[in-house]
Amino acid sequence: MTMGLNEFSGYVGVALAGIMTGYLAEYLGPRSGLLIFGSLVIFIAIVLVLTSVKETQAWAQAESARHAQSGRAMIKARLPRNFPDRPTTFEMFALMSWGDKRMASFCQAGLIEKFVDALVWVFYPVFLFQKGLGLAEIGWVVGVYGLVWGSAQLLTGRLSDTVGRLRPIIWGMWICGGGVMLMLLGDGVIWWSVSAGISGLGMALLYPNLSAAVADISHPDWRSSAIGMYRFWRDLGYGIGALGFGLIAHLTGSVTGGFWFVSMSMFISGAIVMIWADETHPRLNPDIAD
Repeated sequence: MTMGLNEFSGYVGVALAGIMTGYLAEYLGPRSGLLIFGSLVIFIAIVLVLTSVKETQAWAQAESARHAQSGRAMIKARLPRNFPDRPTTFEMFALMSWGDKRMASFCQAGLIEKFVDALVWVFYPVFLFQKGLGLAEIGWVVGVYGLVWGSAQLLTGRLSDTVGRLRPIIWGMWICGGGVMLMLLGDGVIWWSVSAGISGLGMALLYPNLSAAVADISHPDWRSSAIGMYRFWRDLGYGIGALGFGLIAHLTGSVTGGFWFVSMSMFISGAIVMIWADETHPRLNPDIAD
């Protein structure tokens, strides 16, 4: 639920920014509008970090000490033999990338789901502009994706505390890919907005719960390193996805080829999670430490 609340805040902000910058670009011009908006947001963020954010490492250290004293098993990832208590960067990279199949499945899912983000921020505006929409209308369609994604995470993070992580992740990958496919199967602002909203709902199901699943099976002494490696792979998806669907669009001569590429990638990635991963919620899968 906490992951969901955090991601809700972030991606409602993305959605509102998409809508606001559409209007600012229309009335002030793309250069001035985006410069003013971006500078103001960065300034506010710096002030908030300096005045409101507190160090949290002590909580992780207390959690580790509490579990050590109680004798409860906390290391739930399938660790290589003689895996150190304080692994190096490479050891964490190896564990997350191929050493634990569950971790590897979550990392590849994170990488592939960023294909959708890259598509939305790069190809959706081009596609919609080619269809005759103005900047404000494009901002609203793109904004619907972010609004549904952000607001639905108020519920989807909490949902996974009840039904587990695995099903929301798998269904989220497939629903998100289906929404991308639907963009090509109809016309009109309403159709494209609904399609974007379906992708946003799928993203809301998978997004906080991938991070939660990684956290479930990470020891508090190296949980931040594990999440950092997961997010390395996840955010690398921006670049790999943009290169992939850009190449497909170049070879096919149409941006629609990129849509099909991303949609199929999401379906395949969801299937990999279904095959490789286990449920990681300790209450729903008490054997996760085996």
